[in-house]
Amino acid sequence: MDKNNIIKKYSNGEITVVWQSGKCIHSGNCVKNSPQVFNTQASPWINVNNASTAEIIETVAKCPSGALSIIKIEDK
Repeated sequence: MDKNNIIKKYSNGEITVVWQSGKCIHSGNCVKNSPQVFNTQASPWINVNNASTAEIIETVAKCPSGALSIIKIEDK
């Protein structure tokens, strides 16, 4: 595992938000667009239960570096 690229996953049952530290350029778009979800002062800093799935998808789509991505959880 690359020590410079930590990968974290956060799921709400509908989607999983994937964060890759090695790609992050700290633009702050996520924090500016959904501060209730992306809060660098909290631990964990991503709380996918604080907004709708649609809002989270919209915010992640604005990530300029691709450090944030979405995996949709398939219905079983």
